[in-house]
Amino acid sequence: MSAADEILDIVDENDHVIGQAPRGEAYAKGLIHRCVFVFVRDPRGRVFVHRRTAVKLAFPSMYDMFVGGVVGTGEGYDEAALREAEEELGVSGLDRPVPLFSFLYSSPEPGGFRSWSRVYEVVCALPVRPQAEEIAWHAFVPEEELERRLADGPGGWEWVPDGAEAYRRLRALRAGPAPRA
Repeated sequence: MSAADEILDIVDENDHVIGQAPRGEAYAKGLIHRCVFVFVRDPRGRVFVHRRTAVKLAFPSMYDMFVGGVVGTGEGYDEAALREAEEELGVSGLDRPVPLFSFLYSSPEPGGFRSWSRVYEVVCALPVRPQAEEIAWHAFVPEEELERRLADGPGGWEWVPDGAEAYRRLRALRAGPAPRA
């Protein structure tokens, strides 16, 4: 079975399951489905960054600062986060990722990619062997370098849009509430 044929739960804007559809159809029609994003650091605090392979169904050859993917039909977010992190990192025995927040992602173009997304974080002290089918390049980089690469202009790294949005929200969460005037 190809990735496009994988059956996903389709959810409404309140994250309630309203049906199922193949992944390819969900992407093509902008149906809301569930995704997980796992922010991975090594014990030194560096962030796992990777470039997706050219054969990925969504956002091929783009860079990402999260591992993760779609939540399977009937699967919970927490189970999907651990499964996806272990699969993409090529490890076994990873600590359970810690959930941070959820948000509804909608791409700016009409009828574009839409997902209920849950963001997690985990420290990976295990040697990683990323899935060659999923990840074309990877490195653990200091977060300052990640920030610099996000700010790169033309010719810089092209980031997956939903991951960039998740990271923007993660930074805002870390910064805390804005001071009152």
